[in-house]
Amino acid sequence: MSLLRVIARHASRPWTRAFASESSPSFPSATGVYQVFDRAAKRKQRDRAASRDAGVGSRTVDYVRDEVADRMMERLLDIKRKFDTIVDLGSGPGHFSKLLEPEKTRKVLMIDSSEAMLNRDSDEEFEVELERVHADEENLLDVLPRNSQEAIVSCLSLHWVNDLPGVLVQIKEALKPDGLFLGAMFGGDTLFELRTALQLAEGDREGGISPHISPMTDTKDISNLLSRAGFTLLTVDIDEVCVGYPSMWELLEDLRDMGESNAVVGRRHFLHRDTLAAASAIYKELHGNEDGSVPATFQIIYMIGWKPSPNQPKALEPGSAQTNLKDVL
Repeated sequence: MSLLRVIARHASRPWTRAFASESSPSFPSATGVYQVFDRAAKRKQRDRAASRDAGVGSRTVDYVRDEVADRMMERLLDIKRKFDTIVDLGSGPGHFSKLLEPEKTRKVLMIDSSEAMLNRDSDEEFEVELERVHADEENLLDVLPRNSQEAIVSCLSLHWVNDLPGVLVQIKEALKPDGLFLGAMFGGDTLFELRTALQLAEGDREGGISPHISPMTDTKDISNLLSRAGFTLLTVDIDEVCVGYPSMWELLEDLRDMGESNAVVGRRHFLHRDTLAAASAIYKELHGNEDGSVPATFQIIYMIGWKPSPNQPKALEPGSAQTNLKDVL
């Protein structure tokens, strides 16, 4: 399924650079975790995106997160259980929380590191009781006691986490036994068209390449990470959202308004205009559509895991089957 895009709204909008932002040196954290992302810069980018034009700019580009939130809700509705409270980790303004109804939960707890993004839609009404908490997703156990939550969801925020295995462990620890984790995050093939165009252009014009698209988790690693974190009854599937843009420039502008600009530690301050112009031409040549637009692919990894509990169904011991497979076939 593709997300249809209204291209006309970009026709008269000027180009603005999406990848230029503050830079800081790479360093290990106090816990020894290598810092791939500059979390402070990412928080500022999202604060600015939420505040730009009184929030109108970021609302205009909610289309990817809203689409993924819809698809996550379909998965939650397949789980025939009502939760007293659902934690929305990295909630933003509440793309997923806005879809929750009293039949599914009594209350939602929204947690986000960007206070401006968290409160962007504070005037909007929700169907369930709501509480907002400004906190860093990387330090979840600072705000959630262990064994305290029935369900934790995360809609497109975990791709900016430095220690993904550690955060998954924290999520599992915060859940009650038989608690649910439902998540969606960008996969490794996200924006592959933009990545290849920038690499080819920069290599040709500047004699080398630097990171402009964040490194993302490979789809084949997610099951292993969830299992290592202690989750059971795992379900992992992959989907794509494909969006059409008039050109690469509008894609860069929308990424900025989404708060999705480059936040890799040690990133370059800017790209030369001629390099970007070459990248735009390469993008259209390699990936362009017949109507002159260009596609941008967002690969989404959906994951479901449960905290172990004695009451959960378990696999039978090898050799305990009562029916011979030959009889079935």
